[in-house]
Order: sequence, then C-alpha cells, then structure tokens
Amino acid sequence: MAATKSKAVYNVYRALSHGLSPLLYLHLHWRKLRGLEHRLRWPERLGRPSLPRPPGQLLWFHAVSLGEGMAAIPVIKQCIQRRPDLTILMTTTTSSAFEVIEKRLPTGVIHQFAPVDTPSAMDSFLGHWKPNAIVIMESELWPNLIMGASEKGITLALLNARVSTKSFKRWSGPLLLPLVSLMLSKFSLIVPLSNMQAIHFQLLHAPPFVINFSGDLKYVVEEFDISEGEIRSIEDLKVHLAHRKVWMASSIHKGEEEVILGIHRVLMQQYPDVLTIIVPRHPQHGKEIAQQLWKEGHGVALRSQHDKLVGDTNLYVVDTLGELKHLYRLTPVAVIGGSFFPTLSGHNISEAAAAGCAVLTGPYVGHFSRMVLEMQRLNPLSVLQVSGKVELEGALKKLFSDTKILEAHRTAAKQVYHSLSTGIVGKVWSLLDFQILQRALS
Repeated sequence: MAATKSKAVYNVYRALSHGLSPLLYLHLHWRKLRGLEHRLRWPERLGRPSLPRPPGQLLWFHAVSLGEGMAAIPVIKQCIQRRPDLTILMTTTTSSAFEVIEKRLPTGVIHQFAPVDTPSAMDSFLGHWKPNAIVIMESELWPNLIMGASEKGITLALLNARVSTKSFKRWSGPLLLPLVSLMLSKFSLIVPLSNMQAIHFQLLHAPPFVINFSGDLKYVVEEFDISEGEIRSIEDLKVHLAHRKVWMASSIHKGEEEVILGIHRVLMQQYPDVLTIIVPRHPQHGKEIAQQLWKEGHGVALRSQHDKLVGDTNLYVVDTLGELKHLYRLTPVAVIGGSFFPTLSGHNISEAAAAGCAVLTGPYVGHFSRMVLEMQRLNPLSVLQVSGKVELEGALKKLFSDTKILEAHRTAAKQVYHSLSTGIVGKVWSLLDFQILQRALS
C-alpha cells in the first residue's frame, strides 16, 4: 500500500514537471537575459550536453552551488588518484559556482551545468552521459533524477547529507513523505553530517543500513594553484596591510554591510589606521557598496579595479570570486557574514579557521550551527558567536586591544580546524569505494 502511494505521488510530480517544462524553458531564458544563466551554455540546463561522452566508466558528482561543489573536489581528487581509469563528470547549478569550480577542478574532469528536473531534460542528460554511479552532495533530492537513475540501474550516493529543519517538517508531512521515502530507498550510501541528521533521514524512512558516518567535508580546505599575477596582487596587499589594524567581513549579504560599516565607523574613532575588508557574497553587491561609499566621500578601494591602498583608504571591497581563502591569510580577524539577520543561515567558517584567523559569526548560522558547536566544544576560543552588532563591536575592540587575546583565538581556530579535518577524505573514499564503486563498476 505504501509503495503504491509513493509511486502515485511520484507519477503526479512527473506529470506536473512535464507540464511545466515550457514555463521552465521561458524562466531559464529570462534568467539568461538577466545574466543569471551562462550566456552560451544555458542549454545544458535543458539536458543538452556541450561535450561528447568519453568511452569507459563514468562517475557523476552533482552539487548545487559553490560551497557544495568545493566540498566535492577533495573527493574527486581522491577518486582520480585511486581510480584513474574513471571519467569524472561534475555538475553545478549556479553561475557563481561554475566560474570558480571550473578553475579548481583537476585536469580531465568534465564540468557541465546540471539539468533542471523535468522528465525530458533528465532523460536526455542520463541518456547521453550514462553514468555508472551518481554522487549527490548535501540535499539535492530531485525526483526525476533519482527515479530515472534507479530505473536505469545507476547506483546512488548522498554525501554530506543534510536536511534543514524547515525542509524536514515539510518532507515529514503526509503529502511529501511517500515521495521522499521512495527517493531515499534508492540510495546505496547516505553519509549524514551528524547524528541528528542521521535520525532525520531515518525518520524520513531512509534504510538504516545505508547510513554511515565520515565527518563534514566542508572542513576540508584544498590548496589551489593561483596565477603569478594573483600571487603578486596578494603579496602587494600583504605589504600594505603589514602595519595596520585589519579585519575582514566575508560572505556579506544585502543589508549586513550596514552592520559592518557602523562598526567600522566606531573602530575608526579608536584606531584611525583600521582597514575593513568587505567581501560580499555576490560580486555585484560589492560594486554597489563601493559606489555608495564613494558618493559619501569615503576612502574606498575596489578589488576588481586593482585599486591601491593609498593613504586615506580605510575600506577595501572585494568584488571578485574564488579569492576568499587567500584573503583570509591577510587578516587576523574574520567575521563570517550571512549570519546577522533571521532570514539568513550562515556560511562555512572552516576556511577562516584554517588560515589562522580569529573567527566570529552572528547568531543565525543554520546548519553550520553543528560546525560552530563542534569547534567550540574542542576549544571555546576557536569560534566566537555574537548576538548582534553591539556584541560584535565589543568583541572586535577586545581583540584589537590585546595582542595575547587575539593570538589565543587565532591559535585555537587553527588547531581545532586541523583536529576536525584530519582523515575525512580518506573515510569518505573508503565508504564510496566499498558501498558504491565496487558495486557499480565491478
């Protein structure tokens, strides 16, 4: 009875997604006109490949955006090292992820935009690439993808698996639970982020025997090659920052710049040489911030314009992608944005910790709350979570006024990062090899 209901709900979804296909096509075209889809490669989102499929066995990794894509890369590198006979296909959904990940992927990895979850797009994609196994990152549970792969006998894995509190409530309801449980039954491996996430997946009827633990892949910070020009630019910036009070606010969302700039004005009164580095989540937002600050007469340098840090410059706005890891090495203090308004849900703090920054974040961190608590449990100084603007201002003043306190926070962050990140990729590889590759590629 349950199986029949699950199949019926999926058939309704498949029919609806098929019926909405013309509207989705128009929506993608509208997004392309607004610059939100790749100007030339947007047809890939309709399942139309831009490259031929190489011969041999193929493993498909799928991640929706930049964070999930970056978390997949260490596993992809391990796969290439251990199984050089495999072709690796990587798909992402967002343009921002495409721009950065395209440069980070190892040579030989095929990178495409992920198809929308309509029957025609997914059938076309699976029919062309014919993957032997699919590795999905985090929570990308799309019915046509999963059911289409299962019908074709393709093995499925879910890494860094998580479901938000909001999604869990929605998926647990009588309407969606049959469909979600049907999808989860098709996986041969689910690697959840935490014990709580494992419980969530079991309550959603995931088979208990496919659930295994490895650690959070977002702790793994990869080293990437950068061009000589980028190296010179970073080194030049380092020289200019050497004798100044510096702090950085990264992954800032719209509205959060007001919090950061308000604190910057207060710090300027006590430390006239302070430099605030602002790194918005989206580059266009950075340009907008810089333009507004210029109108107000502030000394601002914009990274994309290669502006120099001249005497009266006390704000440095980074409107580029893919440089955050290197910029963290230039600042002793990193405030992680996307965490100061209730509508936001935080960002990854591991890159800042790996660089040895004193790490601060706001109260709204979503599923990153586990990472914050895990790090604080090992050393309370490793991450400082503040309640809002007033507490952040006080924390920054304390860090700037006492070198010993600042160094204690920086050391704690780096030590805890290394403790939590060691061995994660090896554990994931062992699970993937045993549960997926040995079955799918034998």
